Amino acid sequence: MNNHLLSALKVRPFLFLWIAELLSQIASNMTNFILLLVVFSLTHSNTAVSGIMIAFLFPAIAFGIFAGVFVDHQDKKHVLTVTNIVRGLILLLLSTQHTSLIWVYALTFAVATATQFFIPAETPMIPLLVEKKLLLAANALFGLAFYGSLLIAYALSGPLLIFFGEKNSFLLLAGMFLFACIFSALIKRTQEVKRESKKGLNLTVGGEIKIALHTIFTNRKISHSFLLLALSQILVLVIAVVGPGFASNILKIPVATFPLLFVMPAAIGMGVGAFILTNYFHSVSKDKITNIGLFTTAIAITLLPFAGQLVAQPFVNSFNTHMQSNFQFTKIHLLAILAFFSGLANAFMFVSANTLIQEETTDAMRGKIYGALNSLVALLSLVPIIAVGYLADIFGVGKVLIAVGITVGIIGVVRLITAKE
Repeated sequence: MNNHLLSALKVRPFLFLWIAELLSQIASNMTNFILLLVVFSLTHSNTAVSGIMIAFLFPAIAFGIFAGVFVDHQDKKHVLTVTNIVRGLILLLLSTQHTSLIWVYALTFAVATATQFFIPAETPMIPLLVEKKLLLAANALFGLAFYGSLLIAYALSGPLLIFFGEKNSFLLLAGMFLFACIFSALIKRTQEVKRESKKGLNLTVGGEIKIALHTIFTNRKISHSFLLLALSQILVLVIAVVGPGFASNILKIPVATFPLLFVMPAAIGMGVGAFILTNYFHSVSKDKITNIGLFTTAIAITLLPFAGQLVAQPFVNSFNTHMQSNFQFTKIHLLAILAFFSGLANAFMFVSANTLIQEETTDAMRGKIYGALNSLVALLSLVPIIAVGYLADIFGVGKVLIAVGITVGIIGVVRLITAKE
């Protein structure tokens, strides 16, 4: 059997891009987590931590689509290289100014702003580096790096601070950005870029944004893929917000163990989903794959609050009576299974949606599409950050998760209905 994932990694320019993405995503996510810890240690204020979240999100909301317009007129390889250098230099400065709250806010804003130019240059490069038949595999590898970097950052940020301290941690992260810059610089395109016509280049920024939004909302494949990518990333934020309460109130386990019990199985599920998708489902309609992902996600999230009741069923008790105490099936095991399928389903949505957008757009348009996506995700992220936690406090984590699961299921039903029209 031809392993499409390995085939994609054998394309040297794509391999360099993938390594650059992995290094920069890990460095970026670890920077975000460490900054939250640093600000809290400086102020012991949740309000101050909220300020850091705003510094993360505001550049995406304000500049995301404008950055996409800019990137579409540049060599994306050079944009990747420069943004990694800039972020590395900012972290070098942060290593000397991390004890000043004002400096931390300002430099966080600067890093987040540079990242807005990195994002629309990164994923849109994939079609320029691999053949069309490997697009699905390449996007699967990008999905693994994207979500795997979150897991690595979540797990290692605390230990990095403990063992190296704040200054050295920022220096190490600066080094990762600079290494990512080296791999970005090594990329050589295998396909020529089709430049925009002179008429296109004379468009105003507002005109280009209007064309991008028109493309997004008039092309069904692009609009559905666009919203699915936003949904897949927002669901991760929702789980991050309610995860501690879910662990403490429903599972009755230490909050610190939640990443190991949920995030790790979800990451494994993402990897398995990517493997299945690229080696067995690569010829299946991407619409069917994304629908499978949506309904699987809906079921997994809806069942999470019922973990205790499900393992109390007679057939589970019967199973446990025949097993030794070390092999009893508990709600923790069910949590890991549901997390695994959540990750697998997310891979189906994330990879298929990215591939469809790349197939349906030109290089002159992709930066604007991904810039708009980044702005939308950041804007909608304000809802889970502000509202979901508040609603969980009022109605309970379980009811919020059920509502989220049902909402995802409704989106899946709407997709099925509109597909038949």
